[in-house]
This record gives sequence, structure tokens and C-alpha cells, in this order.
Amino acid sequence: MKAKKKEFFLVRWFKRCVLGDRSELSTEEEERIQTPMRAMVASFVHKPLAMIGLIVFLAIFVFVLVGPKFWPLDLSEQDASLTNLPPSSDMMKVPDAMLKAGIADIASGNTYGLGTDANGQLYIWGHTKITDKIDIADIPQEVHDADLVYIAAGTDHAVAVAEDGQVYVWGNTRLQQDKFSTDMTKAMKKGGEDWDVIQLEASNQFSAIVCSDGNLYLWGNGNMADIKIRSKYQGNIAKVALTENEYICLLTDGTVAYTGYKDKNSSFAKIPAQLKGKTVVDIASTSKSVAAITEDGEIVVWGNATKGEDAVPELASKPVHLYGGRYHYTALLENGDVVSWGDNKYRQIDVPDEVQAADNITAIYVSNYQNYALADDGQLYTWGLKGFTLGTDGLGRDMLTRIVNGGRVTMTVGAISVIIATILGVLFGGIAGYFGGTLDIVIMRVAEIVGGLPFIPFAMILSAVIGTRLDPTQRMYLIMVVLGVLSWVPTCRLVRAQILAQREMEYVTAAKAMGIREGTIVFRHILPNVISLLIVSMTLDFATCMLTESTLSYLGFGIPLPTPTWGNLLNGANNSIVIQQYWWQWVFPAAIFGICTICINLIGDGLRDALDPKALER
Repeated sequence: MKAKKKEFFLVRWFKRCVLGDRSELSTEEEERIQTPMRAMVASFVHKPLAMIGLIVFLAIFVFVLVGPKFWPLDLSEQDASLTNLPPSSDMMKVPDAMLKAGIADIASGNTYGLGTDANGQLYIWGHTKITDKIDIADIPQEVHDADLVYIAAGTDHAVAVAEDGQVYVWGNTRLQQDKFSTDMTKAMKKGGEDWDVIQLEASNQFSAIVCSDGNLYLWGNGNMADIKIRSKYQGNIAKVALTENEYICLLTDGTVAYTGYKDKNSSFAKIPAQLKGKTVVDIASTSKSVAAITEDGEIVVWGNATKGEDAVPELASKPVHLYGGRYHYTALLENGDVVSWGDNKYRQIDVPDEVQAADNITAIYVSNYQNYALADDGQLYTWGLKGFTLGTDGLGRDMLTRIVNGGRVTMTVGAISVIIATILGVLFGGIAGYFGGTLDIVIMRVAEIVGGLPFIPFAMILSAVIGTRLDPTQRMYLIMVVLGVLSWVPTCRLVRAQILAQREMEYVTAAKAMGIREGTIVFRHILPNVISLLIVSMTLDFATCMLTESTLSYLGFGIPLPTPTWGNLLNGANNSIVIQQYWWQWVFPAAIFGICTICINLIGDGLRDALDPKALER
């Protein structure tokens, strides 16, 4: 019975609050609303726009309050390989047609993937635009017509080798990504055993091919990468692993060597002592590190392992194959298990339980942030970066993370500023209104001086003069204080006017007759009677302070980058290129900020109308 009554109460509340239906209230129920506060609440909840504004604002408030726990902010974060990406979630969305035909090979770049099926058909998915004019998806017709046997995806270009040995390069070719070396051109012309490709790799503006005769061929941007090969190693190379601008080789005798010309300055050239006297069975590389598996199952990592690439976990079985992403490694073990370690920012080392449960994994394909595991029954498992819900900015930072954390900063600044302004306004307004006389004259003249200051120019000057000596956190506190100190005048005038009216009431006279102290009368008896108006004032001032902080940040005088606020996020998008080509960098911050401000104003208008006695007349 109690549950039924509660259900009926919830239904009645919904009708009254959202639909504005008041017909179910009896006269007895209406007369229960006696106090001004209860009258205000009863009137407010019957205003649909005000309630919608309240619900949406609370949702945004909870979002920016709780969101940083799920999207933590790293102020040092930036990734040149993920800049200016639009909102997406399809970076690992392999075409169904490829899955049905059977997967032959997969190669993945930063944000896109390439694949071939059992029939040699080429597929592409994900974000394929390299620049405004270069798109990896613009595959030459000759590539479509060729019977491909090897594919590779680089940072800005793709490479494929056909069954007849022909090499195709497309995408960004402005930096000689498609200019083959002289030795490679000669080998291609000879064909036969001289051009029997067994490995194809692509990295940042350069590519590599290993042939069955042990020769390695490198081509691409030689200014960016070490693409030279010492002749003494040619004919003895079994496998190559490319880093961001260097490479390491596994030789046919089971040793590892740096075969380039930068061996004096390269950290990869210093082969670890753990590998001496041992046979290496496989190698792999990340952006700034390389790794090798020894015959006895030990994994050795060296180079610049800055993201935990060298933190190899304990393995339940001997590793047989090793693969490298941008900052992580994935290994296939002898017992069929798959293990990943290293950077986990995009969950690229969170191997799905389905993969761990499967004992029939036959191939693994690893790229910068994505992993693909293929079972012998054709089932494909994926884990890693699927995309960015709200895109990325010019430094490769996730816009959702920055909007969430920026909203918390903007709301915190607005809330603290309002609290400071309200405390000062109530204090000065209460004293001026109740005591009057000289105190009233002095306080109101000071209020006129403060109120007459040109707000934004003054805040900009103060921020420019003092703010350069402060770190971002101290500057945030400065903005709070400046906004609060310069915003108390309207609250002071409101409180003064209300107290001038309230001090002539009978209850004030009675309090004086009882010997109650003046301060107690002002702040414990008079002030509660004007608190409802203060709530309205604080609500509207909250939106104003948020707008002012964002204005200062937008103009470059507020909280500085890299600390995000909604204002400086919009400031970062303040150029024609971003506005025209990267719309998500300003649309989403502007949208959530605009919606939040509108909702606060709807709440304030609803409260103001609820306090209007004429609005309560029937």
C-alpha cells in the first residue's frame, strides 16, 4: 500500500513539475504552503522551462564534477600523430565484406587500417585523411587491379607489394616516400631470386623491404630517418624493425645489429649484454624503443622506453612472436595467450577476455594504438584506440578530456567568485542598510567607485601586470579574487535596499526591545527574509562570472594554457583555419558553455518569477 501511495506521489509530482498540471491540488494542500520559501519552491517547480534548465544544468555539473575521474587530465599531454582528428569511433571498424571473404593481412597506421582478403582485394577503414588534400583512401586504380601479397601502413603513406614484385606507394609522397633507392630499383628489374620479398614495413616517412636473399632496402625521407645500410650486413638480414626514425635488424645467424650509419649516436646501437651469446628468434619496435626475444624465451627491451615499454610482465609461457605499437608491445605466447604491456592511455594493452580464452590465435597485427588478433576460424578480435568522441586539437589532445576538465575549472572560478562577491555584498549592504548615516554614505560611495570601474579592461590590466609572475594555479586564484572583488556592488545595493525596507518592520522593533544585538538582528533576523532574493542574484551572477572568466581567457588574459577552461579552449580555436576545417574544436566547447549559461539564466528567471507575488495570485 505504501509503495502504491509513493508511486501515485511520483506521478503527481511529475505532472506538476514537468507538465505544469496543478488541477490535482486540493484547497487544503495549497493552504499548507505557508512560508515564502515553500511558496517559491512550489511556484518554481511548475515552470517547465526553469525545471528543464535545472535538470540540464545539474547534468552538466555532475558531468564536469565526476568526469575528470574517467577522463584524467595530463597537462604535458601532446601527440603529433593524433592532431586535428574529427569525432570518430571507427578506427578499428573492419569492413564486413573483408571478414566474410577471409582476412589475409592487416596493416594499420595511426588512425586508419588497411587489409587484404583471401582474393587479394584491398580494404581501408578509419580516419584516412592525412592533410586537407591527401587521403589514404584515394587508392590508385593500379593498386586495386594488382594481386597484392604484402601491405604496410606508415604515418602518412601506405605501401603494397604485388605478386609480380611491383611496389606501390600512395598517400603523402612529397618527401620522397615513393622514391626507391638505386639498389632497390636494380633488384626490382632483375626480379626472380633477387627480388623475393619476405617482409614489408612502413614507418614515419620511410619504408623497408627484406628479401629472401638477406638484403634490406630502405627508401623515403633521408633527412628524417636513417635509411642507409652498411654493406657488410647485406645478405645476412632476416628481419627489420622500424622505429620512428631508425631501425634495428635481426641477422640470419640469430644476432641483432644496428646496420645504419648513426650507430655512434643511437641508443639502439648499444646492444644489451643480455643478448650476447644468445640466439634471437624475433624482434619488434615501438616509436623509441626496440625489443628482442631470445631462444630461451627472455624478452629484452632497450632504447628510450619512456612509457613503460621495458616493464615486461611475468609470462606464463615462452613468447614466440613479438609486435610493437607506438608505446606498447604485444606478444603471442607458446600456449596461445596474448600479452600486452607499456602505455595504456587508449587501453591498447587491455587484451579482451575473449582473446585470452581463445586458444586458436594464428596472427596478431599491431599498430600505433590498435591491436588485431585473428583466430583460425576467421574470428577477429580488436582492442585499443577506436577514436575520439569529440575529436582532438592541434596538439593531439582529446577534446572531451579538455572540455570536462575545463568545465570544472570554469565552474569553480564562477562559483568561488560568486561566493566572494556575495559575502562582500551582504556584509557591506547589510551594514549600510541597517545602520545608515555616515556608514551608509561611505560604503555606497566606495560601491559607486568600484561599480564605475571598466570591468574587463581593469581585469585585463591587473591580470597582465600581476599574472605574469604567477603560475597557472595562482593565476586561477587571482582571477577568482578579481572577479569576486569587482562583482559585489549589485549584491550590496540589493541587500541594502531590502534591509532599508525590513528594518522598519514590527519584528525588528520587537527584537530591539528585547535587547538583541544589532549584528544579530541584521544577520540572523533580517537577512533570512531576503535570502530568497540573494539566491536569484547569486544564480544570475554565477552565469555572469563564468562568462567573464571565459571572456578573459578568450582574450588571453585569463587562466593560461595548458590548464583548460571553456574560455581558453575557444581562444585556441580563434583562427580562420580552425573555424573552417576543424569545427569540432570550437563547436563543442561553445555548445556546452552556451547551454550551461542558458540553463543558469532559465533557473534565475524561474526563481525571480517564483518570488514575484503577482505570479502567485490565483
